[in-house]
Amino acid sequence: MDAGDLKVFEAVARLGSMNRAALELNTVQSNVTAKIRNLELELGVQLFQRLARGVQLTPAGRRILPFPIKISKLLSDTKAAARDDGLPNGQLEIETLETTAALRLPTVLANFARTYPKVRLVLTTGTTCSLIADVLECRLDSAFVAGPVDHPDLQHIPVFCEELVLVTPRSVCSLDELGEIEHLQTIVFRIGCSYRQRLESFLAQRGLLISQPLELGSIDAILGCIAAGVGISLLPKGVVAAAWRDGRVSIHELPAREATAKTELIRRSDTYVSSAMSAFMKSVTSDGFPKLQAAE
Repeated sequence: MDAGDLKVFEAVARLGSMNRAALELNTVQSNVTAKIRNLELELGVQLFQRLARGVQLTPAGRRILPFPIKISKLLSDTKAAARDDGLPNGQLEIETLETTAALRLPTVLANFARTYPKVRLVLTTGTTCSLIADVLECRLDSAFVAGPVDHPDLQHIPVFCEELVLVTPRSVCSLDELGEIEHLQTIVFRIGCSYRQRLESFLAQRGLLISQPLELGSIDAILGCIAAGVGISLLPKGVVAAAWRDGRVSIHELPAREATAKTELIRRSDTYVSSAMSAFMKSVTSDGFPKLQAAE
């Protein structure tokens, strides 16, 4: 068993198909099948259940899956450490919440790019649950997530606080009117979004029943549907401020305990901190970035 065998195993597990793994690894399916068979013989257990279409991990396969990912990351960190001369460069993969990308990051990313032109930032978005999983499984370097985050394998840096508000159509004048809405509908990001979870908890505590949530992938789409009277949502005040000033939506302040949401920058505590990662962490916690400051 070597790192190459484990790389093949991880690809098959992730893609659910030996044929797709072979295409990704630029080899033939027979090579992938042989490596998996030899790995199973060496370990003395079956790693995949062969199905009519593709494969599925067995319990043993699921137990060992984290190790190939960690080994791959360790090898990558070894190369990065050897080539890191202290000058931030190379690619840095960061994921973030959709709201954080829209509200907080444009300025800091522009400043970082000007200061460190040799670093190529790759920024993608996701939900808090998916972002935490991606960092834990070494699929990316770091992520901005809704806190608090408490995990033994993660380093988390509180960056700022958001003030959350309930966003409704203009026709809703107060929170008391929510109970009068027939077929109350929420407009949210996909499952795993912390704001969605908080909204559902907020409504449940008040005994309000909701229809099937409408899942959308962007802030503009959510605000557009709210303005059209489709439903309600829970979002950072800074994100909806422009739509509120333009008279397209109404916002309703919540009790302080329910309105405060901390955003944290997380990374695995056992991985190599490159010069680029170190520079980025400093840039988002510097005096020039709104650390732990709520949006106005």
